[in-house]
Amino acid sequence: MPHEGNLLQAAVVFLLAAVLTVPLAKRLQLGAVLGYLFAGVIIGPSVLGLIGNPQSVAQFSELGVVLLLFIIGLELSPKRLWVMRKAVFGVGLAQVLLTGVVMGAVALWLFGQPWNSAIVLGLGLALSSTAFGLQSLAERKELNQPHGRLAFAILLFQDIAAIPLIALVPLLAGSNHPTSEAEGLRHVLQILGSIAVVIIGGRYLLRPVFRIVAKTGLREVSTATALLVVIGTAWLMELVGVSMALGAFLAGLLLADSEYRHELESQIEPFKGLLLGLFFISVGMGANLGLLLSSPLVVIGLTLLLIGLKLPLLYGVGRLVDDLNRESALRLGIVLAAAANLPSWCSRSVATRACSSPTCTTFWC
Repeated sequence: MPHEGNLLQAAVVFLLAAVLTVPLAKRLQLGAVLGYLFAGVIIGPSVLGLIGNPQSVAQFSELGVVLLLFIIGLELSPKRLWVMRKAVFGVGLAQVLLTGVVMGAVALWLFGQPWNSAIVLGLGLALSSTAFGLQSLAERKELNQPHGRLAFAILLFQDIAAIPLIALVPLLAGSNHPTSEAEGLRHVLQILGSIAVVIIGGRYLLRPVFRIVAKTGLREVSTATALLVVIGTAWLMELVGVSMALGAFLAGLLLADSEYRHELESQIEPFKGLLLGLFFISVGMGANLGLLLSSPLVVIGLTLLLIGLKLPLLYGVGRLVDDLNRESALRLGIVLAAAANLPSWCSRSVATRACSSPTCTTFWC
């Protein structure tokens, strides 16, 4: 059992688990993502206990999602994103509002949650996992298909929508004190200032920096600069409570038209693959098998209820709002039916502030 301080042993455990489970999952036609998740469950504290503290690697492993969104930003451009504005802000808004209303109503009337808890749960469960969705689409080479493009647009809007949703939590928790309102306003200004820094810096500073680095002819310095840009942007966004992945996406988007786009992509891609696999392993390590074994009917029932509500709604959004055919709309629903990682919301005090009942805290946080 590796100690937390022994990074070599921990690295061996992670790599061995991935090497053994991912090829097996691929062979069984389950996909690499499920292979990584199974690997995390096996080595996590619920089974073998080879890694006793999943939280110790969770934040580091999120860099995989950050690098994924940076590369996706590189493959877009501001002009192409403007062409996608209807899908991002039209279909994405429709999906979040429709799903949030339905989920909130179920939490309010079926589970007896207070209205503020119902709003938080509804909006939280309306979101989907960006990492899982995009990685699944990329693995099956479906990102450029109609349902893949729409899924990306919806996931992008969800990342953007998470910013005001998190800012609304103090109000939903009943914090109407003037100090709380002033803090909320200051937080919004910090977010807008950070986004402005990323946009201005990306447009006027990054390209001259990369030109200077390219003149050195040292590939390792160029790779370090690329990682510095991605991680630095993610860190800045995290400081103000914004999604790290959204900040990385903005940085990639601003460099999409630069002459260094392909070089950046080739340098970041190997790190993205390894860290994204580590991210899924860390998610599997955090699985609460004890809750599943103690209340299997409740866990399975809530999971089926979630998917049973979201999949038809997503199917309807794809068919009615974006005019997808039946097969594409069904694929869209399957990709996005899983909810976002709610513990990440809890880490930002979303659910813990507004969810006051034991049921909410037990199952969602």
